[in-house]
Amino acid sequence: MIIVEVENVSKRFRRQTVQPSTTLKTVLVDLIRRRRRPEREATFQALKAITFVVERGQTLGIIGRNGSGKSTLLKLLAGIYRPDGGRITVQGKVGALLELGAGFHPEFSGRENIMINGIVLGLSKREVRRRFDEIVRFAELERFIDEPVKTYSSGMYMRLGFSVAVHADPDILLIDEILAVGDTAFHDKCFEKIAEFHARGKTIILVSHDLVAVERWSDEVLWVGNGAVRERGKPQHVIEMYRQSLAVQERGTTSAEYPRVDKEIREQAGVGIPKRWGSREVEIVSVKMVDAMERERYIYNSGEQARVQLSYKVNGNVQEPIFGLAIVRADDLCCYGSNTYIEEVPLPPLSHGGTIEVLLKHVDLLAGTYYFDVAVQARDGYVYDYHQRLYPFTVKSERHDIGVSRIPHCWTITPLPPSPHQETNPTEADGLIDGAQSLNERGKRA
Repeated sequence: MIIVEVENVSKRFRRQTVQPSTTLKTVLVDLIRRRRRPEREATFQALKAITFVVERGQTLGIIGRNGSGKSTLLKLLAGIYRPDGGRITVQGKVGALLELGAGFHPEFSGRENIMINGIVLGLSKREVRRRFDEIVRFAELERFIDEPVKTYSSGMYMRLGFSVAVHADPDILLIDEILAVGDTAFHDKCFEKIAEFHARGKTIILVSHDLVAVERWSDEVLWVGNGAVRERGKPQHVIEMYRQSLAVQERGTTSAEYPRVDKEIREQAGVGIPKRWGSREVEIVSVKMVDAMERERYIYNSGEQARVQLSYKVNGNVQEPIFGLAIVRADDLCCYGSNTYIEEVPLPPLSHGGTIEVLLKHVDLLAGTYYFDVAVQARDGYVYDYHQRLYPFTVKSERHDIGVSRIPHCWTITPLPPSPHQETNPTEADGLIDGAQSLNERGKRA
């Protein structure tokens, strides 16, 4: 049974590009500006012809970049906004967690806000009073329930809002990134409640940047981009398409950043700047990363191959310089470093310039942002050119290891053989096997 139907829905917002008028002259000038300004410049199209349905008992995850229209869509479903075009049909009582503290009056106490919000969500005064203790206990606010909510922390706001919404027992629960606030223990309680709602056949529409949570809880995922539906389908498929899109966009942004950095380095070759120093007798003129297909790229999955290409120019009479490379995490932790002297790499005569290339057979770093430090110096440590934290790259990983580097490994578990005196109860063993097979068959059917 369809419980939410969105048909060809669009929503526009007017841009506030003119400051409020304070004199008669500015009123007249602003009036002329508004008449001259085209309508397309005066408004912003937040959503464009959005169409989808949600069935009763389904959990729909909505993903997309900031500004893509996700929150606007939820506010339309909650009835806070009205569409400029199209039609929205919602059957049942809606509970919405759209903004931190939305619907709370800061001067009122937590007790008073529970009463107000419970009634707004469709409960009677008697029902709110009957559920009051459970709401407060779930939110863990017994000590603060009679304090004004303006004194609450962001986590307390979130706990109270979530508790009121779920205890109003809505048919449809709308959640917009609200679970990003709060501690881990309360997250677990929230997810347990969501699981309970799902088991009871409630409908949930969840907006979140936490793709792991979206994939875990959603039956289907809707990807919204630039106000339109980009894709809808099984969570794993849609999320993978979204991740690929993000990688392409990030790759283009980072690749565009490198020429800018190189240009700044060249322009400031004779100026001492904090991230670069040295005599420039040997000068590093560019640094770039390329993948196994020789494509310039700065976003890699953990374990991929990459090459770092360093171009240099010789400006003086230099004998046997040492070229070095280090990988530094965004928090300034040095993950790895080496140079041609340590590696005993023989250098040919440098002539007037050339290229140094380092092959990284496996970028076995954990997910995060990293930087290259590159340098060329003399054996006594005299620096010709040192570039610090100028060349960023990103490593992505689906794994959740802890630390810096993923060391190739495998697990082997060898149980001890049964004792010769150990007897197995055939009836009990048969029961365990039958139970496991039954669970397996149910899992396959699910």
